[in-house]
Amino acid sequence: MKPINEVTSVLTPLDRKNVDTDQIISKEFLKRIERTGFGKYLFYHWRYLPDGSINEDFVLNDKRYERSTILVAHENFGCGSSREHAPWAIMDYGFQVVIAPSFADIFHNNCFKNGILPIRLQVDEVEELLRKGQQSAYTLTVNLEQQTINGEDGSKYTFDIDPYYKQMLLNGWDEISLTFQYEEHIAAYEKKHA
Repeated sequence: MKPINEVTSVLTPLDRKNVDTDQIISKEFLKRIERTGFGKYLFYHWRYLPDGSINEDFVLNDKRYERSTILVAHENFGCGSSREHAPWAIMDYGFQVVIAPSFADIFHNNCFKNGILPIRLQVDEVEELLRKGQQSAYTLTVNLEQQTINGEDGSKYTFDIDPYYKQMLLNGWDEISLTFQYEEHIAAYEKKHA
């Protein structure tokens, strides 16, 4: 995984509640076993009309949000099934940070395991960010080390994060990388109990 500390980007305002994992990555795209290649299917049934043409009214198709790496949505983001393909699709599309008032627990944990920073803010703070993001291409700077979010207009927000997950993201560690931090101890134990 790539380390995350500071992310500066225009935010993408996904003005929807209870976005479930089947909306994030629909079941017909789950045939792949690699973690890559899912970004093109992110929110597929919202991004495209039934005839396959682009849905001009969907936020990801708005030119203002091209190359955005910060997604902002309403509460209960990532609910539904526990498919890990959902954070894979979000990451593969290019988002590094997802901000919402609440997340489904499994999705929240899967974000950390896949190098995405999920940030919980208060409902009124998220609504303010959504409003600003819809009015113009609004830029945020997220700083994981300081646990701050700074808006281009001087707005400031703070967030909490579990220290364990914070260190994992700052160092770009997944759980396997974390295990390798104890390689000498593991080798000594195995030698002792051989």
